[in-house]
This record gives sequence, structure tokens and C-alpha cells, in this order.
Amino acid sequence: MFEIKKPSSSNKTIRMPDQLIEKLEKLAAKHDISFNQLVVQCCEYAINNMTPDNKGNNP
Repeated sequence: MFEIKKPSSSNKTIRMPDQLIEKLEKLAAKHDISFNQLVVQCCEYAINNMTPDNKGNNP
């Protein structure tokens, strides 16, 4: 049976350099995704591709 799922999420305010925001906005528009979706994907990629010595004790 079809089940609708809603992933949980939270709001968090962050500060970024203006130039980085501009680059991310252009990239998001180019790929027709939201700025937020792009930032989440970038963060997940960065965490998943860290070198073992940079990961520390946290997964």
C-alpha cells in the first residue's frame, strides 16, 4: 500500500560569504533546484567524502 512519508527537518540560520551565496544561487538555478536543496547536497557530499583523519570520532 502507498504510504506518504514526510522527512523531518529543522530550520537553522547560517552566515555565508556573499560571493559563495551568489555562486550557489546560480548553480541551483542552472540545475532547477532550490538553494536549500543544493546546500544540503553539498554538505552531505562533503561529510561523506571527508578523509578518515578529518572525521574524528563522530560518524
